[in-house]
Amino acid sequence: MMAATGISNSNSIGSGKNSNPKIRLRRTQSVTRVQDVNEREKRERAVQPDNPVHEPKDSLLSFSSGYTNYRGLLNLCIILLVLSNARVALENIIKYGILVDPVQWFKVFMGKPANWPSILIVLSLNCFFLLSFLIELLYSKNKLGEMAGRFIIVTSLSTVIVVPVVIVFTTNCNPIGTSVALGFVSITFLKLVSYHMVNFWCREDRNQMDANRHKRRGSFGLTVSSTANDLNEVSLITYPRNLNLRDLYYFMFAPTLCYELNFPRSARIRKRFLLKRLVEMLFLLQLILGLVQQWIVPIIRNSLQPLKEMNFSLMLERLLKLAVPNHLIWLLFFYWFFHSCLNAVAEILRFADREFYQDWWNAENVNYFWQNWNIPVHQWALRHLYKPLVNRGFSKYQASISVFFVSAFFHEYLVSVPLNMYRIWAFSGMLGQVPFAMFVSRFLHNQYGNMAVWVSIIIGQPLCILMYYHDYYVIHYGSLEAIS
Repeated sequence: MMAATGISNSNSIGSGKNSNPKIRLRRTQSVTRVQDVNEREKRERAVQPDNPVHEPKDSLLSFSSGYTNYRGLLNLCIILLVLSNARVALENIIKYGILVDPVQWFKVFMGKPANWPSILIVLSLNCFFLLSFLIELLYSKNKLGEMAGRFIIVTSLSTVIVVPVVIVFTTNCNPIGTSVALGFVSITFLKLVSYHMVNFWCREDRNQMDANRHKRRGSFGLTVSSTANDLNEVSLITYPRNLNLRDLYYFMFAPTLCYELNFPRSARIRKRFLLKRLVEMLFLLQLILGLVQQWIVPIIRNSLQPLKEMNFSLMLERLLKLAVPNHLIWLLFFYWFFHSCLNAVAEILRFADREFYQDWWNAENVNYFWQNWNIPVHQWALRHLYKPLVNRGFSKYQASISVFFVSAFFHEYLVSVPLNMYRIWAFSGMLGQVPFAMFVSRFLHNQYGNMAVWVSIIIGQPLCILMYYHDYYVIHYGSLEAIS
C-alpha cells in the first residue's frame, strides 16, 4: 500500500505539474537551434513540388535589411542637381544676360583709391612682425622683464586688431579689399599669439633645466639628442637659435597658425604638383568670381524689396533661391583655398604637413564639423586656447564656449568692419552653434545628424548674407534707388 500510495501520489503530483503551467516553463530555443530549424525547413521546402520562391527578407530600404549600396540613387541626385542648376543658370542668362566681367573685379580690387588703405594695412603688418621679434630677442638675452614684456605684447596684439578698424571707419575703404586685408590681420594676430606663447614655453623650459639640458619640454613631443646620428644627421633647432628673421618670416608665410621651432619639411619641390595647384588657383578663382557676378549679385539685389517690406513668403523664396549658388560657391572656395592655395604655398616652402582639412562632409554632429573643416584654426584653438584654459582649472564645457566666443568675434570682425557697420548676425550665428550642437548630439544621430549639419551650412550662410546686405544698403543709402 505504501508503494501504491507512492505511485498514486507521484501521478497526482505529475498531473499537477502538467495542469499548472506556472510551475514548469518551456525553455526558449537557442539561436543555433533556431538556425538549424530554419535550415531544415528551407531544405524541406526546396524539395516540395510547388517550387517555392519566397523566404524571409526585409525590404532594401528598411534599416533592418543591412543594405548600404545606394550609389545609383546618389548618381541620380547628382544628375538632378546638375540639371536643376543648369536650368536656373540658363534662366539667369536669359533674364540678365552675361554679367561676367573679369576687368570689373580688377577695378574693384586695384582700380580705385579706396582700396589703397587696405593695401597699407597689409604692408603695415611687417612692423608688428619686427616688434614681436625684438621682444623675444630681448627676452632671450634677459634684457626685458617678464611683466613689462607681457604688457608690450598685449598692447601690440591689441593694436593689430584695433588700428585697422580705425582706418576702415575713418577712410573710404572698399568692402571687398578691406575684407581681404582683415583676413591677413586676423591670421597675423593668431600667428603672433602662437609665436609668443611657444617662445615663452621655451624660456620656461630653459630656466628649469638643470643637469639634463639636452631634453626639451615634453609638450613639444621631441627629444633633442646631443648627437646628430640619432636623428638621421639632422640637427634640430633649439631655443634661442630660432630667434632670427628668416625663421619668423618662414612661419608668417607657412600655411599654419601654430609656431614650432622645427617644422616638418619635404625633401624637394614637386614641380608638376605645384603647377596643378597653380592652374587650379587661377581657374577656380575666375569661376568663383564669375558665379558671384552672374548668379549671386542679381539675387541679392532682388531681395532688398521683400526684406524692406517684411514679405516673409518672398523672403523665404529669395533665401532658398540664394542657398544653392551660395553653397556651390562656398564649396568651390573651400577647395580653392584649403586644397589649391595652401598646398601651393606648402609646396613652395617645402612644408610637409598638408592636413589642412579632414572629412568634415561626413560630420554627424556640429562639433565634428568645426574640428575637421579647418584644421589650422582647430589646431590653434586646441593648443593655445582650449588646453591652457583646461589646465588653469576651467571645465571642458567652459573652454569650448570660450573657443566658440573667440571664433564668433573673428567672424563678426571679418564681416561688420569691412561693411563699415556693426551688427551681430555672424556673432550670434556662431554662438548659436553651441545650443544647436547640443540639440543635434542629443536628438539626431548618424545620417540625420549629418543632414542637420548640411542644412545649417546651406541655409545659415545665405541668411546672414541677406541680413547684412539689407542693413548695409539701409544704413549707407537708405533707399532702393541706390541699387539701380
